[in-house]
Amino acid sequence: MEKPLHSIVSLFDQLGLNSTEEGINNFINKNGQLLGNIELHQAYFWNTSQATFLKQALDDDADWVEIVNQLDAMLR
Repeated sequence: MEKPLHSIVSLFDQLGLNSTEEGINNFINKNGQLLGNIELHQAYFWNTSQATFLKQALDDDADWVEIVNQLDAMLR
């Protein structure tokens, strides 16, 4: 199995979020428990550009898709 092209750290960097271990953990703790009927990009805590990036990554099956799916799972 190939390693993902991107890491959770690089995704947080791409989204303009604190990408330190503490920053990532704080974000997950604060925003976790995302309901199953809400798509990741529709979550209330994203700004417009973040939501657009996440939706495009999934729609285009981009090289970010695996790590975006991982973030989605972390927030559920």
